[in-house]
Amino acid sequence: MNLCWNEIKRKSHNIRVRLEAFSDNSGKLQLSLQEIIEWLMVKDEELSEQLPIGGDVGSVQHQRDFHQVFMEDVKSRGPFIYSVLETAQAFLAQHPFQEPEETLPDGKELSPRRRILNVSRSVWKQANIASDLWEKLTARCVDRHRHMERTLERLLQTQAAMEELGVALEQAEGVRDAWEPVGDLFIDSLQDHIDATKLFKEELTQVKEGMKHLNDLAHQLAISDVHLSLDNTRSLEHLNSRWKLLQGSIEERLKQLQDAHRDFGPGSQHFLSSSVQIPWERATSPNKVPYYINHQAQTTCWDHPKMTELYQALADLNNIKFSAYRTAMKLRRVQKALRLDLLTLVSVVDVFREQDLQHGEHVMDVVEMIQALTGLYERLEEERRVMVINIPLCVDMCLNWLLNVYDSGRNGKMRVLSFKTGLVSLCNADVQEKYKYLFRQVSGPGGLTDQRHLSLLLHEAIQIPRQLGEVAAFGGSNVEPSVRSCFRMAPGKPAIEVSHFLDWMSLEPQSVVWLSVLQRVAVAESAKHQAKCHVCKQCPIKGFRYRSLKQFNVDICQSCFLTGRTTKGKKLHYPIMEYYTETTSGEKMRDFAKTLKNKFRSKQYFSKHPQRGYLPVQSVLEAESSETPCSSPKLPHADTHSRIEHFASRVLQGEWRRLKWKHEEAAASPQLTEGGLGSPMGGQQDEELLAEARVLRQHKTRLETRMQILEDHNKQLESQLQRLRELLLQVGRKEDGKLMRRRGVENHSTSCLQVPNKYFHWMHSQPPQATPGRVLCSRLTVGRL
Repeated sequence: MNLCWNEIKRKSHNIRVRLEAFSDNSGKLQLSLQEIIEWLMVKDEELSEQLPIGGDVGSVQHQRDFHQVFMEDVKSRGPFIYSVLETAQAFLAQHPFQEPEETLPDGKELSPRRRILNVSRSVWKQANIASDLWEKLTARCVDRHRHMERTLERLLQTQAAMEELGVALEQAEGVRDAWEPVGDLFIDSLQDHIDATKLFKEELTQVKEGMKHLNDLAHQLAISDVHLSLDNTRSLEHLNSRWKLLQGSIEERLKQLQDAHRDFGPGSQHFLSSSVQIPWERATSPNKVPYYINHQAQTTCWDHPKMTELYQALADLNNIKFSAYRTAMKLRRVQKALRLDLLTLVSVVDVFREQDLQHGEHVMDVVEMIQALTGLYERLEEERRVMVINIPLCVDMCLNWLLNVYDSGRNGKMRVLSFKTGLVSLCNADVQEKYKYLFRQVSGPGGLTDQRHLSLLLHEAIQIPRQLGEVAAFGGSNVEPSVRSCFRMAPGKPAIEVSHFLDWMSLEPQSVVWLSVLQRVAVAESAKHQAKCHVCKQCPIKGFRYRSLKQFNVDICQSCFLTGRTTKGKKLHYPIMEYYTETTSGEKMRDFAKTLKNKFRSKQYFSKHPQRGYLPVQSVLEAESSETPCSSPKLPHADTHSRIEHFASRVLQGEWRRLKWKHEEAAASPQLTEGGLGSPMGGQQDEELLAEARVLRQHKTRLETRMQILEDHNKQLESQLQRLRELLLQVGRKEDGKLMRRRGVENHSTSCLQVPNKYFHWMHSQPPQATPGRVLCSRLTVGRL
């Protein structure tokens, strides 16, 4: 028993000793782990207290140095922490635990084994906490160090960018401050200043990119929870405000220069203000269309004062009884007033090419028209160096004329084809060259044009006599009959070429006969004939000369012939030859021979063989058959019948020549002569010829009947016109008497051309109302009546 008890006592003593040794070792280990845990938590708090990172280079550098000391302190503590963690690992290896922690009732003592397991479990928890804290602290230190380095780098970039941008903005602001006010600049230098400002804007592209990079750096710092210091924030805001102000100054400067260049530059209308004199002032409507203010009368009108005077002067030509010559004479005055008689077609085409006016369907505005017209007259001034040309007046007058013709409503838009037609028709060029050029404007790639495009061209051309109130004499505004007459000469063809068009134009179609007459009028101006007028006794005859082919040595000047003036109440019923150039000896002999022949011819012969007139076209409202061209009943009595009869005779003669040629060709053909004259084939041909002859006779009868109807109709019109003249004279006398009694004005007279003021009764500061129908047409028509 004693031995057993002693053994038990020895074992319990050993256990007690081991427990005491275990308690001492585990207690020291736990104290070390707890000390490490507390130290790591303190360091973690110290690391958190280092936030936020400063917003300038100095602050971040100071924080980086402090953090470097902090990292050295943490790093120096590392060996001790690692040794304690290794001791804890060894301890846990000697005293592992597996059973879960048990909770015993109060007052019950734990067994030694349970106490050892609980100590091991406690050491394990402390070691894990210390290890996690150490890893997190070291990782945070490294991340904080990298963050500070990256922040310092960005702040250094920001500081350098601010300094660089400050210098660049200072230089740019110096250039801006050196700008002259736009009002002090010369008009000719506006474009140079515009180009310089645009170049300056392009050079500031680097500054713009630098500002973007600087703002991106500030944004990246803000995202990384680094806010710029107060000084840096103010500097950045100041740079941004300076840049915005500089940009605004550049845009405003460029806008002012462009507005000044538009309003006062070469492409503007400012230089046209000198085209009028006091009390007139030139102004522009919102769509850039010019109008004219009379400050004395406090009225406004669309027409230039000189254009109004020109229109009044055209009324003097209303006594010309032949419509084509009346229109050509008026256009000649317009041509000379606009100086278009000095412009060659080559120069006009070159300017069209320079202004890129190639596509006929393109719509031009007023500014584009002015630029093109300015180029035309500047070229004319260069070519005619010895001649002084008032470019502003010419441009303004020509623009006024084109707007009256093609934009009477003053919309400020015009097709390129209209612009070209108006200028080419009145330029100085051979009429054939004008025809060719205008035809090319409506022809396709193959040089052919169809009915639609030809109709478009003739529509543009007919607007010119329409503006003069003469459109009724040329078939009216409906150009379809002219188009049909042209394509009737090329049956079955959907499109025609330029040669066919020129052949048709050589017949002087009624709708465009004024173009060829205009050329003859221009040539006749310089002609001087060594002959005396049989009516007014003018010698030498200037301009057109009309020689009688019935009487010897009977010459008439253009003034007497065109106005119908004769001697002793006699009228010219016989053939007359027109000359617009000086006659040669051959032409004199030819006229002598014709006169000698005509001496032996009767009046009936001359009535059946009238003089040559232009090719009439039928109007849709005036004809019954599309195959029988006839003259408009609105034509003057003097040239209606002769033209109809001439055209009918030409048609009959042409058909007869065609049939005769066909018959001769058939007679000369071997296949047709084998059967002899009595062959069935020859008899069939004869029957066909007789049938066509009957058709021609019927056609001639219809034409003669129509001529008689038109003759009667013209007589009725003449009587109506005579009554209207008398009525107008009576009304005019009454109105003159009333006005004289009312105003007490002596020798008061009114003119049909002084009507437009009724359209311009608004305040003189407002543009006149655009009226679709031009007043000029009605005025000239009434004046002609």
